[in-house]
Amino acid sequence: MKSGSLLFESNYKKLGMHAFDETGLSSANAENFRSYIKVLLVPKGYCLSIDFNQYHTEQYTLFFVNSNQYLHITTGTAENARMIYYNRDFYCIQLHDAELACDGLLFNNIFEIPKVALSEAGLQNTLNIFSTIQEELISKDYSSEEMIRIHLKQLIIQATRAWRKQNLEGSTLPVPAEEDLFRNFSRLVEIHFRSKHSVSEYADLLGIAPKSLATRLKKLKLENPNEVIKARIVLEAKRLMMYTGSSIKEISYQLGYDDPGYFNRIFHQKAGCTPAAFKKSLKQHQSPEEQDYSGLSPIFQA
Repeated sequence: MKSGSLLFESNYKKLGMHAFDETGLSSANAENFRSYIKVLLVPKGYCLSIDFNQYHTEQYTLFFVNSNQYLHITTGTAENARMIYYNRDFYCIQLHDAELACDGLLFNNIFEIPKVALSEAGLQNTLNIFSTIQEELISKDYSSEEMIRIHLKQLIIQATRAWRKQNLEGSTLPVPAEEDLFRNFSRLVEIHFRSKHSVSEYADLLGIAPKSLATRLKKLKLENPNEVIKARIVLEAKRLMMYTGSSIKEISYQLGYDDPGYFNRIFHQKAGCTPAAFKKSLKQHQSPEEQDYSGLSPIFQA
């Protein structure tokens, strides 16, 4: 597929495919893609930022970006990258989660790992899926919508299996049983981080003791759940500072803190700087894409 876009649209449902190389990065970074869920197939030699983490591709890699996440492709090569983008009306990961188990793994995972490196066989399968979806977008047959959805589901299933193999097989716990805890905690934090800030609240929702939650996450090589919760709150604060005109005090209230001073201390602990300093750093650059966030906090480094 040469650089450019294809789009399916029907009754609020949208799915498109956009191809780009190093000469078309501005098109891929355009604001009109921000509200979509995105799956990117990126060749070797690209650099991109997702939620203030920087990734340099050393092989073909799939990236999974939710609609509320910050994405910017910084550098590319002459080889095309491809992006499938779609809205929740077309395909909702939460509604299909019971089938696919991708929410909390590919999307919204507390490891902050939104990528899958592709083997030679995995790349060939992925290229075939992208090509088939492209053909359906071009043909616009009456059955194209369902065919596209089937192949998107296939892509997500294959990527979920690869993500598990790359990120969970080294844990000291039985993967099937503990994966549910991992995924459920990820989803609960994503849903409730604005109103629930304590480990005990999430442990209650999961039906286990707070100490047990901490122990089991530690065996998965994760931080203490209290730090995971704080990290998600600080990440949202950074997004709000980038995308909205809200003051730090307003952001503090939006995230469930009546005491802005306490919120400032949490932000400084996780980000390594105050909210005011982070906000100032955004304004010092012509565009937020030029900002290097890698030194702000270890938890946001790739």
